[in-house]
Amino acid sequence: MKNIILTLSLLVGLMTSISSQTIITWEVLKDVTFEELFSEEFQGYYKVPKFGKKISSLDGKKVQIRGYIIPVDVIQDYYVLSANPYSSCFFCGGAGPESVMEVQIAGKHDGLRMDQIITFEGKLRLNPDDIYQLNYILEDAKIVE
Repeated sequence: MKNIILTLSLLVGLMTSISSQTIITWEVLKDVTFEELFSEEFQGYYKVPKFGKKISSLDGKKVQIRGYIIPVDVIQDYYVLSANPYSSCFFCGGAGPESVMEVQIAGKHDGLRMDQIITFEGKLRLNPDDIYQLNYILEDAKIVE
């Protein structure tokens, strides 16, 4: 009986660790520095991220994060999650690129409105070199109720 209880406890612990995700904050995403490089294609400078150890360890991992939704293009299902409301986000205010995250939502989602506070979970992907995407991308994202 003792062995059965021990085995069940180990299985529950293993299943919990397999399906668990890390809850991150925008503070964690500040573990990045930026270097400005010149782009011949755009004839201007852009910021290239150099991710720190803390955030690099989360690359490819399932995470959960809460922020303000910015529906950039609802037809194309292009959404951004921001640490700040639209009026003071990276695109409009003084925040940096570490304060926004591209959200690739799994499936179609209608009714997401500007500045709605939402928690998402998905796989975090760090983007150090594609200037057509944000530095942080949440893949296969689902809304956490």
